[in-house]
Amino acid sequence: MSSSDEKTLSPDASPPVAGHLHEHRHQHVHHGGAAADHVNHSNDVTYADMTQQDRPKSYEKSSDYPAEKTSLTTDEELGNVDRSRDSNNPESPTGFVKTWYRKLRAPIHLFIWLVFTAWWIFGLVKFRKTKNWLIPFLVYLAITLRIITLWIPVRYVMDPAKLVWRHTVFRVYEFIPKYLHRPLAAIGTVAVFLLGTLVPAESGDNTRLGRLQALFGLVVILFVMAVTSRKFTAIPWHTVIGGMLTQFIIALFVLRTHAGYDIFKFISDLARTLLGFANQGVVFLTDENVPKVKWFVIGVIPPIIFFVALVALLFHVGLIQWFIGKFAVFFFWTLRVSGGEAVVASATPFIGQGESAMLIRPFVPYLTLAELHQVMTCGFATIAGSVLVAYIGLGLNPQALVSSCIMSIPASLAISKMRYPETEESLTAGKVVVPENEADKAANPLHAFANGAWLGLKIAAMIVATLLCIIAFVGLINGLLTWWGGYWGISHPDLTLQFLLGYIFYPVAWLLGVPKGELLQVGELIGQKIIINEFAAFLALTTDPRYMKLSPRATIIATYACCGFGNIGSLGTQIGVLSQIAPNRGGDVSRVAISALIAGIFSTLTSAAVAGMVYTEGIGLASQVLNS
Repeated sequence: MSSSDEKTLSPDASPPVAGHLHEHRHQHVHHGGAAADHVNHSNDVTYADMTQQDRPKSYEKSSDYPAEKTSLTTDEELGNVDRSRDSNNPESPTGFVKTWYRKLRAPIHLFIWLVFTAWWIFGLVKFRKTKNWLIPFLVYLAITLRIITLWIPVRYVMDPAKLVWRHTVFRVYEFIPKYLHRPLAAIGTVAVFLLGTLVPAESGDNTRLGRLQALFGLVVILFVMAVTSRKFTAIPWHTVIGGMLTQFIIALFVLRTHAGYDIFKFISDLARTLLGFANQGVVFLTDENVPKVKWFVIGVIPPIIFFVALVALLFHVGLIQWFIGKFAVFFFWTLRVSGGEAVVASATPFIGQGESAMLIRPFVPYLTLAELHQVMTCGFATIAGSVLVAYIGLGLNPQALVSSCIMSIPASLAISKMRYPETEESLTAGKVVVPENEADKAANPLHAFANGAWLGLKIAAMIVATLLCIIAFVGLINGLLTWWGGYWGISHPDLTLQFLLGYIFYPVAWLLGVPKGELLQVGELIGQKIIINEFAAFLALTTDPRYMKLSPRATIIATYACCGFGNIGSLGTQIGVLSQIAPNRGGDVSRVAISALIAGIFSTLTSAAVAGMVYTEGIGLASQVLNS
């Protein structure tokens, strides 16, 4: 914290919801059955009520906060929390449905499993030679495992796995002297980078020299973050090494394997399908020929509105939180970040930079400076799912966009911890906590969907207004530059902001492994993304003939480099959102904002550098076929 009064809470201060008196566990539908009675709390995600004003009277005079958090508390310990909207209340409509579901869950689960088993077997027998079997198998496997875990506690699988791990790999880890852990991990990571970069054969402009060029650029980025670190001796190298290695492995899986290509193609196809559903609404409101018009307002804005409404619906039923919780636990245990940082990092690609911070709203007033820096860095490093659908609609490589969103999560954790390492005591260290926002919770799924549609409309209107003003403002600057250059005797007709940014970011494009003849164009796109926003850069990449002629390698690197919210406009957005959530931390938010913006931009550039290291011509051709 920035001051002593923020570090120590007075006895009369309202305790944050991370306190043990506000923790509870719901018996969710997916924790029903036998698993509800044998849940392994050590690997579970804790949910906390956001209500603080109705705490028990006995707690008001307590001065020994923070107390040790317990795993499970009773409803009486939660104080006078309003349960009228609780889904577990049997008198509510939702509670009535869940009561009957619990009574009939065995035949329901068996029926679902039998239907999908028959579906998978029939498809495997009839279409095994004409359709891809991998995605249907993964869907069937996921459903089967989920139904099994509803009835058999996960610990029956995890405990033997942990036992084997502790007596094999962990024994080797303990046998190695502690002072050699980090050096050996670093050497192993470098070896993986070199093998993944140099082993594949050359093809077209994807030479080994170009890949080494991108690897050198990644080293330069990490070096700059290290030498400009707030406290070099406090850098958690476990997080840095683990984050960069995770990013590289994801890139290898996506850009080098058929399984990775098929999985991310499936995800991107689902996102592209949303465009068709939104077009049905457009046809109803206008005419069947309107969706065929290649206008940004028609092709991009309706999918954004529909997607935001869909996310609001899925968030209401708990599906989004479930995915976020799983991702958060993974990053929490593998990269050793705090629970709040893991939650925000996992949520940002799904719901956006401002909304992800809302997930930990009760904790924001108590975040350390390093955690605030990390929360903002995650927002700058990647893009939200709503605009992801819009960019796919522009004709960009969907595989690159989807994979970039995932790759930037571990990269943002690593880069932020290099730039601004933790030096304080974190409130959510050792615990992944996903608070439930009871105050803003919708009454039912229909209410949530309607609220999401309204939010999507506001986001779409903001995007349209922002693009209109920014593009017009860039035109104004270009006009002034041309006029000013004329009085210097500069006859160059393209003395524009894009032209100047191209030369400014020319070295950056080279460090990412862009071919020599296309450095200026890619530098211009990176500059537009940082100075204006990623919308302008992606729009130019897909509509301007100057950039549409780029080679597949330059196009893929430019797509990764521009796939993030790291721009000056987003800086104001994040400061505004976090300052509204925690007005008393407005000064701290502004203090770390510029550093977080730099870290977010560099995180996105690391994804581009990794793409330059592992990209091959075959993937580029496959992506072109996919886009067509």
